[in-house]
Amino acid sequence: MASEQGTYYVPEQSKLPIFASLGLFLTVYGAANWMNGNDIGPSIFFCGSLLFAFVLWTWFSTVISENMAGMNDAQLKRSYVWGMGWFIFSEVMFFAAFFGALYYIRAFSVPWLGGEGERGSSNMLWGSFEAAWPLMTTPDAALNGEAARVTGPEQSMGWQGLPLYNTIILLTSSVTVHFAHTALKSDKRKAFNYWLGASVLMGIVFLILQVEEYIHAYNELGLTLDSGVYGTTFFMLTGFHGAHVTLGTFMLLVMWCRSVFKGHFTADDHFGFESASWYWHFVDVVWVGLFIFVYILGS
Repeated sequence: MASEQGTYYVPEQSKLPIFASLGLFLTVYGAANWMNGNDIGPSIFFCGSLLFAFVLWTWFSTVISENMAGMNDAQLKRSYVWGMGWFIFSEVMFFAAFFGALYYIRAFSVPWLGGEGERGSSNMLWGSFEAAWPLMTTPDAALNGEAARVTGPEQSMGWQGLPLYNTIILLTSSVTVHFAHTALKSDKRKAFNYWLGASVLMGIVFLILQVEEYIHAYNELGLTLDSGVYGTTFFMLTGFHGAHVTLGTFMLLVMWCRSVFKGHFTADDHFGFESASWYWHFVDVVWVGLFIFVYILGS
């Protein structure tokens, strides 16, 4: 297709977007059933995940082949930049909604239940309920006694230990990704592979430590998804972030494999890696917010 900037390559029609949508639907549907105790949930979740992964592999392989063949001109590459930018913006709004929910619960809902503000009339229903955060009980539990208590945590998670270690690891990985980017722009292939490999390794370590943190929360602190609004917001925010770290780790791993085994990327043509690095920096920034508002201020 001709334009003022030159020839604009338009790919052929593809059914991949349809299969990607189907894979995402099955993944989310399976996850919902899994969390609600449906035995078929895990099978649907993994089938959807495999289908989506296969679609991404096929789709990205096609795009890479087109770029290697010289079909992608400057105008098309600008569209990739805009596409990744809008994708990250949508992710910002995604987490903004969850952080907003946490703020609303802590700053408004819980104090209102405790009898503060214009909606303090709830104090007539739950007079013995004391507003505090982390919320270890519920208004009904305070009114009816321990027997009516929703399964709650024995104590909050806190920020020392595993959360602090994970913060150090993730922030360090953001630095190593920057070093890898700098090395690639200087056409230093070995340094690029080294720093990118170190970043992938730290991403894997982060996920392992988060699993350990969840095991500790469930088995030793009594902090579960059933632990009222505190447990819900904790696992909602950290769980979705962990899913994004998993995706980011896979993205960086694929970029590392492309560089090591295929020799892809040059100093002036490496948007595949650059977009993955943007995403990785984004999940790092989100974790800083989580560490401050969920772990430090939420303890």
